[in-house]
Amino acid sequence: MCCFAVILGFFGPRFGILVWYLADPTRWSMSFSTWIWPLLGSLFAPWTTLMYVAVAPGGVQGFNWFWIVLGILADLASYAAEGRKGGERVGASR
Repeated sequence: MCCFAVILGFFGPRFGILVWYLADPTRWSMSFSTWIWPLLGSLFAPWTTLMYVAVAPGGVQGFNWFWIVLGILADLASYAAEGRKGGERVGASR
């Protein structure tokens, strides 16, 4: 069950990015001027990328920054959780 949660946490936002891009590519082209930023975002900061695409077409200002910071915190939390799980496995093998 733990492995399923880790897989879902890793692939979930990336799958969301793929589905949203296929469903509404116009929104993505309004948010990004080149393909490199969405690619890097989906690899390294998928929650932040999703939040940015949600708020960027109207302009990132005011309360929209809250959503982007929330995406950054979600990315940091997912990386911290993965690191903690790896540390528990190392400690358990000794």
